[in-house]
Amino acid sequence: MEPIALLEGLVSIYSPTGHEAEAVQYLVGQMAAAGMRASVDAAGNAVGEVGEGPQTIILLGHIDTVPGFIPLRREGDNLFGRGSVDAKGPLAAFVSAAVRAAGQLKGWRVLVIGAVGEESDSRGAYYVRDQYRPALTIIGEPSGWERITLGYKGSAWFEFTANRTLAHTSAKNESACEAAVGYWNRVMGWAAARNGSLERVWEQINPTLRGMQSSSDGFVETAVLRFGVRLPLGLLVEELVQGLDGLTEDANLHFIEGVRAYRSEKNTPLVRAFLASIRKAGGAPAFSVKTGTSDMNTVAPVWGTPILAYGPGDSNQDHTPTEHIALSEYERAIGVLTDVLVAIAA
Repeated sequence: MEPIALLEGLVSIYSPTGHEAEAVQYLVGQMAAAGMRASVDAAGNAVGEVGEGPQTIILLGHIDTVPGFIPLRREGDNLFGRGSVDAKGPLAAFVSAAVRAAGQLKGWRVLVIGAVGEESDSRGAYYVRDQYRPALTIIGEPSGWERITLGYKGSAWFEFTANRTLAHTSAKNESACEAAVGYWNRVMGWAAARNGSLERVWEQINPTLRGMQSSSDGFVETAVLRFGVRLPLGLLVEELVQGLDGLTEDANLHFIEGVRAYRSEKNTPLVRAFLASIRKAGGAPAFSVKTGTSDMNTVAPVWGTPILAYGPGDSNQDHTPTEHIALSEYERAIGVLTDVLVAIAA
């Protein structure tokens, strides 16, 4: 298997959330051609397997992307295309490393999973979470080849709806739009009060307004806000819902979905293997935590085993119109991942 060709083929297939099937079939075909036991599971995830034994390590990436097609092209060392960084680059690196390490696994089974739906409801990860109990897990997200990601903030999504009877603009009645603006101001004030003097974004509650609209049927006007909140470690989703619901005044707050923040431990065999492999490759390893979320938030609390996120690419390129990955970094990450798998199975 030629790693760059694999990545180019995967990135060339546009696979926004809900439209992953073609990319899944391509990846399964490539894994099978490389000697992996490959299939599509009941959730639509691409699954490839090498090795046999009682111990399992799962390399969990995702194959869906955010919307916005970017034509595949190469400029020097850079490969441009939607998903090249988030997260087909890490996923292709997983497959390439698993194939390279396949003959050196002793008593270990390696599962590479290209999950669907990570950019929306994580349905692929929820299915995987309930099917397996691995000994070790690596999440495929861009960290840069020298960095290890230990944690992600939580997230929650809400829809606020205010209805108000129409009145002449000369009246002093609150309009639905004014009610929505008032609620959003209270949300921001509540978050600011909770954050206090905290300066690190990782430790803060961060609301973000993502959509707003208003309508009228001639008798009642309606205003709707759709927003998300990033949760710090220690704040439960249930606590957040209770706090925001208490800010409503004659309106409705609908909680859509949410996951709590998660941070893994530094002192694990998995982390130590990565530190050694990065140093062996000439890198200076470092740790990071991310202000976004990933499938780590979904599977880690249930599996309860050593876990981290790793993958080539600059996460600042996530979701951007210029998304691209450095191919030299991609190949270095494959080398690190291969060494990690071999070291664990030694």
